[in-house]
Amino acid sequence: MQRQRDGETERQSERETERGRDVERKSRYYPSVALSLSPSVSPSSLHPSELQEKRRLVKHITQNLEAAYGVPVNESPYDPLSELILTILSQSTTDINSRRAFENLKRRFPDWESARRARASSIAAAIKSGGLANAKSMVIKNALNQIKKTRGNLDLSFLHTSPIEEAREFLTSLAGVGPKTAACVLLFACDRKIFPMDVHILRITKRIGLIPERFSDEQSHKRMEKLVPPNKHYSLHVNLIRHGRQICRPQNPKCGKCPLVEWCDYGQSQL
Repeated sequence: MQRQRDGETERQSERETERGRDVERKSRYYPSVALSLSPSVSPSSLHPSELQEKRRLVKHITQNLEAAYGVPVNESPYDPLSELILTILSQSTTDINSRRAFENLKRRFPDWESARRARASSIAAAIKSGGLANAKSMVIKNALNQIKKTRGNLDLSFLHTSPIEEAREFLTSLAGVGPKTAACVLLFACDRKIFPMDVHILRITKRIGLIPERFSDEQSHKRMEKLVPPNKHYSLHVNLIRHGRQICRPQNPKCGKCPLVEWCDYGQSQL
């Protein structure tokens, strides 16, 4: 009997989650119906007072990280399509390996149209040094084909000026492109006010208590974008990654040397 009630509760939860997604999709295109369709409380919403408190916290975090690591400057030389392909190549490998694979790919194909026309196996051979070459070659080729089919060309310069949600939606509509990859393209290549969440940033923000453990990738991205100080998206992104690699590591973090430890629930428990 208890299992039956649990099953009914689970199905109800699934229905509510799907209803929330449907509301989000509909309200994006039909704002006039959003109010009547929206659930009373969004799972990723914050009370206004809590929102302001977390914004102040993130401001302090940003300032302390800049004091520790400096203020990074976005000097990406890549157009949005090149950045998209580089970001795909960066998945599950090091920066050195992904950039080597990217340069090999550019040497093999004079332009992205040539890569689009090539066989996936030819792309895979060019990016072998980056790891997971077969899988990544398919993502790259499918993305190029889908962009060409949707846009009529491979020019993604419209991402510089289109509304951020429309730009994000376009990129995530490409097979194999998730919230992080889309946000990286928009931040690095387009200097848009958007905040990519990688494994280091997720770990740190969850340890500090900014992001609940249960949050999905999409919910985490949307939560942090509400909290980042104006014009600090790039700085905070880069410095949190540096901090995650040097101090707030997955195992044996150096909490005693952490410039954020006074705000960190996890860090306080380790001292």
